[in-house]
Amino acid sequence: MTPSWQPLVEAASEARQHAYAPYSGFRVGAALQLDDAVVTGVNVENCSYGLTVCAERNAIAAAVRSGAEPGSVLAVAIVADAEGPTPPCGACRQVLAEFVAPNARVILHNLRDGSSTEMAFTELLPHAFDRSSLDPV
Repeated sequence: MTPSWQPLVEAASEARQHAYAPYSGFRVGAALQLDDAVVTGVNVENCSYGLTVCAERNAIAAAVRSGAEPGSVLAVAIVADAEGPTPPCGACRQVLAEFVAPNARVILHNLRDGSSTEMAFTELLPHAFDRSSLDPV
């Protein structure tokens, strides 16, 4: 992990402690690096499982609430305690695609062994459905 990402990973790790995961026990923290701020989110489960909201989408909602606009997320850190890196689900990838900068980085940090994987967002979601997809033919 690039040393400059350590504060972002720490923010996601701290946020993760507040996740609400009484059913799965799988707590996730996410942190978004904006130009001038770090915004976090956690997963919030619901007994009606389909209503569960992931950490990444909650972080995006918090970022939008604080004024973030499309293209303003410079980096995303996702922290979980699992066998390996925990990437965002498909729905979160699509929501993130609306707000990440063209060169945004993603850092997946695993608390179990302390490992991190870093990649470009475009590696995580190549050929994203975006605003240009809505242009008429």
